[in-house]
Amino acid sequence: MPRIVFVNKMDRTGADFNRVFHEVKEKLGASAIRILIPIGAEDQLIGQIDVVNQKAVYFSDDDTLGSTYTVKDLAGDLIDIAREAYDELMHAVADVDDAIADKFVHEQVISPTDLKQGIRRATIANKLIPVTGGSAYKNKGIQYLLDAVLDYLPSPLDIPPAIGMDPDHEESKIEIITSDHEKFVALAFKLWADKYVGKLVFFRVYSGAIQKGDTVYNPRTRRSERVGRLIQIQANEHKDIDACYAGDIAAMVGLKNVTTGDTLSAEKHDVVLEPPTFPEPVISMAVEPKTKQDQEKLALALKRLSEEDPTFMVRTDEETGQTIISGMGELHLEIIVDRLRREFKVSANTGAPQIAYRETITRAADGEGKLVKQSGGRGQYGHVILSIKPNEKGKGLTIENKVVGGAIPKEYINAVCKGITESMTNGIIAGYPVIDVHVEILDGSYHDVDSNENAFTMAAIFAMKDGFKKAKSVLLEPIMAVEVSTPDDYQGDVMGDLSRRRGQIQNTESKGNLSIVHANVPLKEMFGYSTAVRTLSSGRASYAMTPSHFEQVPSNIVEEIVSDHFW
Repeated sequence: MPRIVFVNKMDRTGADFNRVFHEVKEKLGASAIRILIPIGAEDQLIGQIDVVNQKAVYFSDDDTLGSTYTVKDLAGDLIDIAREAYDELMHAVADVDDAIADKFVHEQVISPTDLKQGIRRATIANKLIPVTGGSAYKNKGIQYLLDAVLDYLPSPLDIPPAIGMDPDHEESKIEIITSDHEKFVALAFKLWADKYVGKLVFFRVYSGAIQKGDTVYNPRTRRSERVGRLIQIQANEHKDIDACYAGDIAAMVGLKNVTTGDTLSAEKHDVVLEPPTFPEPVISMAVEPKTKQDQEKLALALKRLSEEDPTFMVRTDEETGQTIISGMGELHLEIIVDRLRREFKVSANTGAPQIAYRETITRAADGEGKLVKQSGGRGQYGHVILSIKPNEKGKGLTIENKVVGGAIPKEYINAVCKGITESMTNGIIAGYPVIDVHVEILDGSYHDVDSNENAFTMAAIFAMKDGFKKAKSVLLEPIMAVEVSTPDDYQGDVMGDLSRRRGQIQNTESKGNLSIVHANVPLKEMFGYSTAVRTLSSGRASYAMTPSHFEQVPSNIVEEIVSDHFW
């Protein structure tokens, strides 16, 4: 994708434009060229050098926000800096653009207009990346940055047509021509709940035009909806407009059944654009309302926030019953919680999610359970003898009936199996589900009058608990397969941090200047890792995490988990 680099915060202490420029070239491997060089830095940021036009742009002294500026001829040291940057720029463009190279070789005059056109062609072709500098907060250097966007980045006419597909025949490709006169096709790329106008659907028009009051068709839902209003949004300004054309970005009001990534098209024009892809959430936390009155408000607020933000997910953990929110980092989730309080007036408590631990047995054992109750009238009687042993990993619970001679009547075997299954939901260490156990029903006894299904179910539960105590139950924790991509410089720090988190390094591999570290790490130790790995790598490492398997918890950590569970 064609791009321009803007080196921001040049008014901050320690700002160094040239250092960042060289890092862009060396660390990111970009073919960078300077087109707007800041004059001064920190509290002496007074302007910028326009390399293409060889001019100096000075921000007005009496305007702290840099909204006004004057253009002057270069003077003093700025002449040498601008000339050096111009020579670099000219050689870089001539190396990748034939039209500029031809004029350069034949020593013809290359006007600023010619050079801009060459930079534009090279930028659109991804051969060069222009670099500018300034201070967004103080609006210094922003005017010329916006001019550079117009001068060098592609318009919708400079890029190939988008390719859509027929929703009924995915192999059938449809070319979306960028023209106001074609059928309307747009992509809804963001939803926003505005407190004044309601649900806003931000969209980008790929083809055709749309006017307020028109009806748009959604191929996903197979429904048509009327567009109530069209709004052009610039920062916090909302401006009603009558129409949008190919290449425009705007927001519409009035659509209900729309989600992020939906295609909107003219009626009877079945075409689906490729929706944007979003990374998987990397961090989760548990959230709960502070009061019962906030319970319903919290659910509605989280639903609306998840509709707006595709990288924010909400789910209910079936095992712990907690509401779990997931996002791209701790800051992301902090902002979500802050929005709950500010926009939706919902106060919520947050914390680390409970870990879904498991229990299993390590050796074979017999278990016996008997229920005998007699309190006048018909009693309760059930008696079960069974043996348990560890099962293969991943096999779960298997039951084998070895009762002979009718010690337990056939009609009660299902009740015994039910009791065995129920007992697997609560282990004896910390009450977590038990996995991978093979059970053999061996013997038992019954009473002609007092025996019933419930009695045998309870007897089977007692027998299983008896067996668990003898079979040396252990606690298991979920282990995650973690893959960290980091620049070579930070590989040692990343691997050391994973080891401190009880991680086991599996292997490492190299891809260019990147090291890929594969490790197995307990889920318990991965909370907050996204922030930690960015801190270790100056924000340049990333990671992916997927569930791998369960492993026994070290004995020194079992006590901590048990005490937390029963607190």
